[in-house]
Amino acid sequence: MNKDLNHLIRNFLEYLEVERNCSKLTVRNYEHYLNILVDYLTETKGHSPTIDDVNMESMRRFRLHISRMPGNNGEMTTVTQGYYIIAARSFLKWLVKHDVRALEPEKLEVPKNNAKSLKFLEIDQVERLLAMPMTSEKTGLRDRAILELLFSTGLRVSELVSLDRDKVNLETREFGVIGKGGKARVVFLSERSAEALDKYLKTRRDKYKPLFVRMSGKVEGKDAMDFRLTARSVQKLVKKYVHKAKLPVEATPHTIRHSLATDLLRGGADLRSIQEILGHKNISTTQIYTHVTDARLREVHERYHSGNHPHPLSPIENEKKEE
Repeated sequence: MNKDLNHLIRNFLEYLEVERNCSKLTVRNYEHYLNILVDYLTETKGHSPTIDDVNMESMRRFRLHISRMPGNNGEMTTVTQGYYIIAARSFLKWLVKHDVRALEPEKLEVPKNNAKSLKFLEIDQVERLLAMPMTSEKTGLRDRAILELLFSTGLRVSELVSLDRDKVNLETREFGVIGKGGKARVVFLSERSAEALDKYLKTRRDKYKPLFVRMSGKVEGKDAMDFRLTARSVQKLVKKYVHKAKLPVEATPHTIRHSLATDLLRGGADLRSIQEILGHKNISTTQIYTHVTDARLREVHERYHSGNHPHPLSPIENEKKEE
């Protein structure tokens, strides 16, 4: 059996691509995290590492190593550190499944992330954001449609930019998308988002497939209207309108996705339904939103529980009077 770590990782990445049908971005991320592990082991062991070099002690030291690696704003965040461990656990699970003797993946604990790091917008902040694009202009109509669609459907930005105009049914206000891991789901348009999308599409004079396209510039002599809007462009336009609305949260397209989930949860939707709407594979992923209702539940308890508002004739009040 070939125990060379690089060889095993290559086979694992091929498995992700072919058998798991993971996106190119997912495969690339796993490759990045695992290559960092290989580089670390190569440097510390002084030789090309094998799977035997992946043990509890080496992984403990690797955890310490990545915790000290630089991040975007100083040290690497706990969330990012977790990605390295998740990649290693997935790799080890694959090895166990294929009868390769390796460290038990369950022994690697993913760093716990503080739930308060989850960012979302309150409904009044969402409304301010949606009102920012100037709908008297074509670009503003497109941007308003994008923001409305993100909040109505909870689409990931990659899912949004891959949409084609003929796949969105404005009459039924629903359409299908293929999400992460090839998971299919149905998403729904609110009346307002359908109206915004309809107004935008009526300004389109082209016959190009993408739902959202660039509206300025020329590429190779052709009008850029035939070029699909990129995920980066959507991220930039959301950032622009967030700053324009003077929101206290550095919101991204994913923040709007979080905002939809919390809005549904606060409105009384159950976790299973939210899981289906967002396209989460596991309910545990959806459960990260439950903490945002804690403050609301506290408000309800404070406001309505009789113990917080003693009756004038209650024993507590009587005791106070006697004192």
